[in-house]
Amino acid sequence: MTVAQPREEPLTVILAHGDFPQRPAVQQYLYAAKRIICCDGAAADLLQFGLQPELVVGDLDSLPAALSEKLSGRLVRISEQQSNDLSKALRYCLAQGWTNLLILGATGKREDHTLGNISLLADFCRQAPELKIISDYGLFLAVQEPCTIPCQTGQQVSIFSLHPDTAITSTGLRYPLQEMRLTRWWQATLNEACGNTFTLSFSGPGPLLLFLASPETP
Repeated sequence: MTVAQPREEPLTVILAHGDFPQRPAVQQYLYAAKRIICCDGAAADLLQFGLQPELVVGDLDSLPAALSEKLSGRLVRISEQQSNDLSKALRYCLAQGWTNLLILGATGKREDHTLGNISLLADFCRQAPELKIISDYGLFLAVQEPCTIPCQTGQQVSIFSLHPDTAITSTGLRYPLQEMRLTRWWQATLNEACGNTFTLSFSGPGPLLLFLASPETP
């Protein structure tokens, strides 16, 4: 399996209410998207940026009243409190048949929100195999099976396992993993790609979460 191949399905961007993207290379995804779905108060950030959300999804508790009125025809209120607004937006998109999904604004601000948002990749990667989070600092994705990942020589790579019994082997990384079981989140961070791809294989439960740092990030 090779990850990150382009899809013909139009891109749907989900904008969460973390740090709004500042890098032009990341902001370009907002312009390229067929539709932008905002999580609750992220709609205010998008409007300030000069773009319109197609829909605003969530419990709408952080959307200012004036914007609620302005966007009244675009609101999808989901009041249950057992999941966060990003979960609600992901489920809504999948229910519409939109699976080419990219999440922006998922990191920054409160760290508990950041951790929760990143963990959702593991929950939704089967329904949306190309699901990714992109920030100003890099790319998060989940992989469910052995795979080859496109990258750049010298690009920093971090690998996280949600299951300590999963044995991971890598090729193409500066610090190889050989049947390594990750019992702590830090154990396979800050690795480095040796070429323009690297390969991961693993036995045991998945998925794995990967972070590829932006080449411009020190």
